[in-house]
Amino acid sequence: MQLTVQNLLVLQITGSAAATGLSMSVQAAPALLMSVLGGAAVDRWPRKLTAAVSQAALAVIAFTTATLVALDRLDMTTLMVLAAVTGTVATVDNPACALLGNDLVPAEDVPSAIGVGALVFNAGRLAGAALAGVTVGFLGTAAAYFANGFSFLFVTAVVPFLRPAAGAVRQVTGRGARRRASDISVREGLAFFARRPRLLALAGVTGISAVFGRNYGLTLAVLVTGPLAGGAGAFGTVSTVLAAGGIVGAVLGARLRRPSVRLVGALAATGALLQIVAGLSPSLAVLLVLVLPMAVVESVSDTAGTAVLQTDPPAHLRGRVLGVWGSVGTLWSLGGPPALGFLMELAGPRGALITGGVVIAASIASGHLLHRRATLATSVTLRSKDTIPQPTLQTAA
Repeated sequence: MQLTVQNLLVLQITGSAAATGLSMSVQAAPALLMSVLGGAAVDRWPRKLTAAVSQAALAVIAFTTATLVALDRLDMTTLMVLAAVTGTVATVDNPACALLGNDLVPAEDVPSAIGVGALVFNAGRLAGAALAGVTVGFLGTAAAYFANGFSFLFVTAVVPFLRPAAGAVRQVTGRGARRRASDISVREGLAFFARRPRLLALAGVTGISAVFGRNYGLTLAVLVTGPLAGGAGAFGTVSTVLAAGGIVGAVLGARLRRPSVRLVGALAATGALLQIVAGLSPSLAVLLVLVLPMAVVESVSDTAGTAVLQTDPPAHLRGRVLGVWGSVGTLWSLGGPPALGFLMELAGPRGALITGGVVIAASIASGHLLHRRATLATSVTLRSKDTIPQPTLQTAA
């Protein structure tokens, strides 16, 4: 809701779409440099306290913006500063709230909890944009910021009363936990990520999908309004179907019991093939039929990847791993749309969808073949060692 109102406010102040994009980049930029530090803070501090304080800080920012808007004292520079502060607080708030959800359920239910979180996120994305438009239209921009500030205060008030379910693994707090966390620096958290093949593979699959696909708000907008000769209403219908597919995918993702990188790769390849077919769509009706499974596959893939990301590292390193992921993900989100826009300039919207889908599918297939070849080579090496004559082994012993 607040991001939608912020975009409307920037347009109202400047009348520039470029300035709107700049404000979004300013809010996202802190995650590129500070997510690792935010993740380290989440590993060191009690999770409930961290989540409550970060939500309270976001409430203060929302109330400050609302007051400045109401007094007509908000200029573009101040708005940019507030956006940057919001992005900085989010580097702590995002991993704190994500891992707090994991602390409330037994380990075997974490994938389901992540799926429920994805469901709430997609529903909130739909409801937030709608509420923003209604609130601004009837009550004004300041009222929308005040409403969002109260929503942050509500979360702040609820967090201290959350109780873990039976069987949940409680976060260790106190001096012992802080001493253990301080033994592992931010650099060692980065090293853990870099030494973990599963996480590197997950980063590769997600990264190439983020750059050459998934930016459907850009590619499908150009496809619908260009070759398919639709208008803003047609793209609104496509966006609604995308959002509905995201909710369906989140429900399906909540049923995952054993998410894996292999599953994420298979889903990403499936989405790439659907993207290729969407690029060949002869009409809007055909595109709408394809958009729903595209969104479902993307949502289930995201849920599976998040589950791997939050369960693979040891508990005392998960904040740092999410911090590394936040920095890498921000790099994709900042670099992906310009790269895709350049590809559309060269090949058009259909060519960009088809080329992007081919690149994603081919990259995932190549990675799978390389992994399989390396696994076979390792297996042959181990078998050759097992054929050493028994007397030789006895002599060596």
